[in-house]
Formats: sequence, structure tokens, C-alpha cells
Amino acid sequence: MATKNKTIKEQLEEREMQILSPYATKCLESKGRKRPRNEVFEIRTSFQRDRDKILHSKSFRRLKHKTQVFLSPYNDHFRTRLTHTLEVSQIGRTMAKALRLNEDLVEAISLGHDLGHTPFGHCGENTLDALLPNGFHHNLQSVRVVEVLEDMNLCQETIDGILTHTWGYKPKTPEAQVVQYADKIAYINHDIEDSVRAGIISESDLPQDCVKYFSSNQSTRLGKMITDVITSSEDSPKVTMSEEGWFYVTKLRTWMFDNVYLDPVAKAEEKKAKNIIQSLFEYYTETLKSYYAEEEIPQIVTDYISGMTDQYAIRRYLDLFVPSPLAEHANDDALLKKAIR
Repeated sequence: MATKNKTIKEQLEEREMQILSPYATKCLESKGRKRPRNEVFEIRTSFQRDRDKILHSKSFRRLKHKTQVFLSPYNDHFRTRLTHTLEVSQIGRTMAKALRLNEDLVEAISLGHDLGHTPFGHCGENTLDALLPNGFHHNLQSVRVVEVLEDMNLCQETIDGILTHTWGYKPKTPEAQVVQYADKIAYINHDIEDSVRAGIISESDLPQDCVKYFSSNQSTRLGKMITDVITSSEDSPKVTMSEEGWFYVTKLRTWMFDNVYLDPVAKAEEKKAKNIIQSLFEYYTETLKSYYAEEEIPQIVTDYISGMTDQYAIRRYLDLFVPSPLAEHANDDALLKKAIR
């Protein structure tokens, strides 16, 4: 078939087969979606369509008001869950391009990996985890967002990457492996920068052997981590990092947990955030007893609270538990409808 007789989508799919690595995930080899689609405009490949579905979703827009590390910061320069997601996407695409993997799949996974994250970051996640009999994990909730709550009908490869972006899961594609590394590289580096800005640490506080290996310069450190993954993964079906590089990444991550993520200054407001999540959960659980079967309620409440932004959770708490005749009451009618349509 002559090129001029092929759709743009078909040309892009053909180009993937010609230029991508033999280990890359090609759209023509995708395991597909739960429901087939009738293409009206044959322009985008399957993974490009997945990326756009996620980008235009409500859950993606809400990430701009969800905590990354610092709760509800007034400083606009601190990262949010949205800016973290964009940095993961950019790092992932850089690695995918260098390794001749499918950039569109990497971008789709990256943009969707944190859609199920709670308000107040990992504090919110840990609070819901303790409240639910089967626990709460944001990667599982992210899959629920794309499969059930917003029913995006994504490709199986995209859903697998969203599920397995968390360490401890085994991705089925090299693109999903890229996102695992991109996520860790992104948050280690931008959390260092934000922590320095917040005055919690200084660059001189970082472990000196890590500084010597990666550099004290943010850009150089980031670049070395990315380059390490690329050079260690070339011409290989597995995306990995050098043993030495992984050692220092892990050491730096452990140091960040001890000195930032669990630091009393950084976490000073977490007791309040935990109280907000717990109070809302208990209130809505009790309220819904008149509307739903008991076994349905925990999931419905979890879907509602995990979808909240920091500010919306605070607002609902104030409306429900703090007396104020001038409060502008929000509408919880959506909660009284089935979460699963």
C-alpha cells in the first residue's frame, strides 16, 4: 500500500515497527482494550490516545492541588503531585527516546501513575490504609480511577504500567520499567530541591559519598542518574541501573526518609491532616448507612476521599466540623450516587 493511501495512524504505527528497539512495545502488538473503538479520525496511535485520555481527565486536573511532600504549601515554587507527574513524564521520555522504546506509552503511564493518590500525600495514603480492612495503595486506586471511576478504556499495557510503577511490582513492558526508575529519580531530586528551599536541609547536609558520586549540583546529579539507566540498559530487554549507581540512589533515598520524609519539621502538620482524613471517613461511612449496603460503603467513601484535593478536604472538614454560619457549604450529592456507573 502506498504511503499516500495510508492514514496518519497507520504511518505512525509503521514507523514504530521500523525505528523502535526490538524490545520496545509497538502499538500494532498491543493486547488492546476491553472494548474496541471505532476510529473516526485515524490520526493517533493507541498509546497516544491513552495519553490524551489521561491528560483530559478530571483526576489529572486535580493533581495540581494535591500534596507531593509539603502539605498545602503557600509557596508556589514547591512541587505538587501534578508537577511531580510532569517531571516523571519528562525523565521517562528522555530515557525512552535514548533506548528507542515507545515514548507515547511511557508518557501515558507517567501521566496516569498517581491519579489515585490521596490528598495530603503519603500521610493521606497511610491514613486510609489504616482505616480499610484490605488497606489502601495509590497504585491500585490509580488503576481503579482509569478502569472504573472515569472508565477510560485504556490499553492493557498502559494499565499494567500504572499498576506496577510502585517498586515491588514486576512490569510487563520495558516502558513500565522506565517509569519505575523515572518516578524514583524524579522525587529524590525534586524533593531535595524543595527541602533546601524550605530550609529543612542544605546541600552540604547530603551524604558526602553520594555528593561525590553524583555531584552537589541538582542538574548534574539528575543527569547522571538518567544517563546511568540509559547506558546500563542499551541493547537489553531489561531496563536497569548500574550496581554502583543503584547503591548510591538507594542510600540517598534512605537519607531523605530519615531527614526529610520523616522529619518533624516537614511533617509537623501531618497529625492535623490525618485527623481530617479520619474524621471525613468516619462521617461519610456513618452517613451512607441509610443509602447503601454495608459492604459497599468503604469503597464508595474511599473513592470520594482519595479523589479530593488538599483544599477540598480541608473545606469539607470545616463545613462539617467547625461551626460557622457564614460557611459556604459544598455539595456532597455526588457521594449519594453509585461510584460505579
